[in-house]
Amino acid sequence: MIIRNFFIAFLAVICLTTATSAQIRAGKAIRIMVAGVPLEERERFDVVFPVAGNGTVNMPFVGKVPAAGKSAEVLAADLQKIYQAKEIYTEPIFQVIANDQVKVDQQFVIIGGFVNRPGPAAFFDNMTLWQAIQAAGGANKFGSMNRVELTRNGNVTKHDCSEPKDQQFRLRPLDAINVPQKNWIGN
Repeated sequence: MIIRNFFIAFLAVICLTTATSAQIRAGKAIRIMVAGVPLEERERFDVVFPVAGNGTVNMPFVGKVPAAGKSAEVLAADLQKIYQAKEIYTEPIFQVIANDQVKVDQQFVIIGGFVNRPGPAAFFDNMTLWQAIQAAGGANKFGSMNRVELTRNGNVTKHDCSEPKDQQFRLRPLDAINVPQKNWIGN
């Protein structure tokens, strides 16, 4: 009985260590939460962020942060250092959850950046770029629809979603969409 309990505890520790040390991969999604910041700021973070084909995550206020190839713990520590170094927050505590288990039959697109509800959205046949962004609540007041980035199979293309041609661009399952922050002239 003691040996069985020890063995079960040993397996649990191995599984936990394996799950927490898994590396973040490009084209997947991660959940990022933060504490130690004003309540209204937490809403910007407590969402699912897509990891772009180039391995970066587009974070509020700081832009693209390298994520692919890192463990969740390392990325959380990196985010803390970045936000403190840029004097955005004094004592943020980040938590990153990387879940690499995506079922083969799931079909979704991932929408991130400056939208109202970033994260995965259910994919349907003939889904357009415009429909996906609207499924994420549309661009927020900081989001630029003129330079929307679409990552497909590691390749990034830019689309001007103020133009009907780009609004009607057809998506494929697992496409990652990033609505970037407006530039100084509002585009």
